[in-house]
Amino acid sequence: MNVLKQKIIQKIKDKGPITFETFMNMALYEPELGYYASGKARIGREGDFYTSSHLHPVFGTMIGKQIEEMWEMMGKPQDFQIVEMGAGAGYLCKDMLDYYKGGQGSRVKGASEERDIFKNLQYRIVELNPVIKDRQKNLLADFLDRVGWVSSLNELKDIKGCILSNELLDAFPVHLIEMEDEIKEIFVGLQEEELIEKKQMPSTDEIAKYLEEFSIEIQKGYRSEVNLEIRKWLKEIDNALTEGFILTIDYGYPSWDYYSEENDRGTLLCYYKHQVTEDPYQNLGEQDITAHVNFSSVKKWGEELGIKTIGFCRQGTFLMSLGIDEEIARIHQSSDDYVFEVAKIKRLILPGTIGETHKVMIQHKGKESVELKGFSMKNQKERL
Repeated sequence: MNVLKQKIIQKIKDKGPITFETFMNMALYEPELGYYASGKARIGREGDFYTSSHLHPVFGTMIGKQIEEMWEMMGKPQDFQIVEMGAGAGYLCKDMLDYYKGGQGSRVKGASEERDIFKNLQYRIVELNPVIKDRQKNLLADFLDRVGWVSSLNELKDIKGCILSNELLDAFPVHLIEMEDEIKEIFVGLQEEELIEKKQMPSTDEIAKYLEEFSIEIQKGYRSEVNLEIRKWLKEIDNALTEGFILTIDYGYPSWDYYSEENDRGTLLCYYKHQVTEDPYQNLGEQDITAHVNFSSVKKWGEELGIKTIGFCRQGTFLMSLGIDEEIARIHQSSDDYVFEVAKIKRLILPGTIGETHKVMIQHKGKESVELKGFSMKNQKERL
């Protein structure tokens, strides 16, 4: 039997049924066994799913341009930090630093001049898993004078810069809920050594508070997720960030859309070798489990901490606002396989691709009101 499954079963035997949140946390993060903790998580063609940074390095260039504007707005501090949480293979970091360095060693042909920000930058990656950390160090070997690693955001203090994440929040463990005559929470129990779902009264009053806070009214039979970890994450950021920005990229919706009648089965999905399933109880420790992000919670809980939301829109619109069309033109001049390159870039921006499903939110902690180029297109901001 799967060792991780045995451990989950033993926990249920010892403690009784566990919340789905506890199950998901073990499935993804149980030391040496969980999907992200074992080093089995693979991204890209040979893995289980793609991220934007795996599709094309121009994504890193565009994110780099937006962060460069943040640095300029902060008065070009000499101790500027980019802190990336959930950096995966490290491609986003590499492509941003390649852009800042002037294109040397870049995955995109055509070098330019070194950017001023490069001399004033320290890049920090938050990564607990030593296997993944070693992979990142190998990829980033040319930038080890600029990149450092920490195991937790709590190790960093007085950050002036940008805290960045790309597809991080969707991997936070969630509570599963379902409406019967009253709200119930999904627990994971046992039946003849097999994992089964049980509906019980919620494990925490925070679930009812969440539903009230976001005016969520659901009908009998409606099933969805509640992500309470986002609030804890924002508090950690607030403790570490003295001044600067939070740039969050993920798939999700505003609350009014997330909990609409059409989403009555929730958003929980599993990814295994590029196959999408809705069964989190198979391939334990070998498949990703995700749920979409309620971006209204990111906005509201951030504002409660004094962190202002600057903008929120689709990734494609964001990249277009930053001038990705100019990069496409440059690639046209320098690439030997322009059609192939552009085909990959289109998946970053067009409807029906990551460009539509993924959203970008930027928040700001500081005294001054700011506007960023990434949200410069008219009527692009979505209602939160």
